[in-house]
Amino acid sequence: MAAGPRRRFVKKKRQVPVAELSHDIRDGSRLALARGITLLESRAPEDRAAAQELLLGLLPESGNSIRIGITGVPGAGKSTFIESFGLMLAEAGHKVAVLAIDPSSTVTGGSILGDKTRMEELARHPNAFIRPSPSSGTLGGVHRKTRETMLLCEAAGYDVILIETVGVGQSETAVRGMADFFLLLVLTGAGDELQGVKKGIMELADGIIVHKADGDNVLAAKRTAREYKQFLRMLQPATPGWQTSVLPVSSVIPEGLEDVWETIRQFRRQLEASGGWETRRNGQLKEWFRAAIEDRLIERFFAEDGQKERVGDLEEEILRGKLTVTAALDRLFGD
Repeated sequence: MAAGPRRRFVKKKRQVPVAELSHDIRDGSRLALARGITLLESRAPEDRAAAQELLLGLLPESGNSIRIGITGVPGAGKSTFIESFGLMLAEAGHKVAVLAIDPSSTVTGGSILGDKTRMEELARHPNAFIRPSPSSGTLGGVHRKTRETMLLCEAAGYDVILIETVGVGQSETAVRGMADFFLLLVLTGAGDELQGVKKGIMELADGIIVHKADGDNVLAAKRTAREYKQFLRMLQPATPGWQTSVLPVSSVIPEGLEDVWETIRQFRRQLEASGGWETRRNGQLKEWFRAAIEDRLIERFFAEDGQKERVGDLEEEILRGKLTVTAALDRLFGD
């Protein structure tokens, strides 16, 4: 029996149930929220329109949280602090979303995504949601969709958003541009420590925590806090009209977590009264728009036929000393 003609397989476009997903996110479904974020992070062309439709429909429910950026020196215990702080807020009835960025490997592109294992107790709490995302090589050590992810979390009813930086390069500046309150974690020994903390980072901080203030370290932590306060008097405040706070905190005992939260609440009240809150939120939108412009321009640049090959050829000439970087740029753009 002769075989009939082979049927051509045509892949059907995946239909995203945007209306159903939007409804479930509004209802606070963590599964739906995770699916919505995955849709936002997708680079598939068919998902981009659906993601923007979802986001646009949920915009009226967003914007009601306090967005807290958290960075720290190596070994400062960011994850430990976030879990203890998040648990305190969740137990008090707040809904807490943690957006933790894991650095992507420059070799494999992979990332560890281990924040849920480092924050097991918080991950199990019904009032908490933890979303680890790879930085995917994005400049600034944050995911390219972190801002949009925040809006989905707010639409799902999360009133406290904690954004943990990877603590490398430009990450502090990038997160400062999307956070209301920026928190820096440091350790004791300010005399040496102040030399290791970049002045630029301290100028971004609205609050500084001297962490691990427990056991034999309590007195040293209090002394370090005083030294930081003296140093801050010489710096321009991160937020006009607000004096950067410095608090000794232990996430183990725990001790001082309530003071951190009250400081953040006071910060919000003060900015809302002065009009600074709206100014900061408007600034976040402008930075988001400009960052999106840069992303789109880079995408379009490399999407042009032969562009990657031209860039590769010019790189080879630069490495062989045949061209300067500026001359290569002039040739690439026809200047």
